Amino acid sequence: MYLFFLYLMAGFFVFAGTMHFVKPRMFIKIIPPYFLHPKVLNAVAGMFEIIFGLGLLFEPTRTISAIGVILLLLAVFPANIYMYQKGAKGIPKWALFLRLPLQFALIAWAYLYV
Repeated sequence: MYLFFLYLMAGFFVFAGTMHFVKPRMFIKIIPPYFLHPKVLNAVAGMFEIIFGLGLLFEPTRTISAIGVILLLLAVFPANIYMYQKGAKGIPKWALFLRLPLQFALIAWAYLYV
């Protein structure tokens, strides 16, 4: 079961990171306006999601990748708050609100691999 959830997390982050490049506007529009260079921030976040997701798959890089995932989730939390405040087309406000504590659940999940 341990490996199943590890691979699930790795796949989730590789997929999410890839989506930063496939559908960049979806991510750029939730970056708060007080952050400079949203296109660059989106690309950097996507790149690190892919790197950390792949790093979870290998024992020598698993711990550092899990720590990276935790730090990345903390770094992108302002975008989740901004998305909740601003609203998102087609997503109910309650779902955006529930997404906020989900970040902490993901952090706890990543912490299992530290």
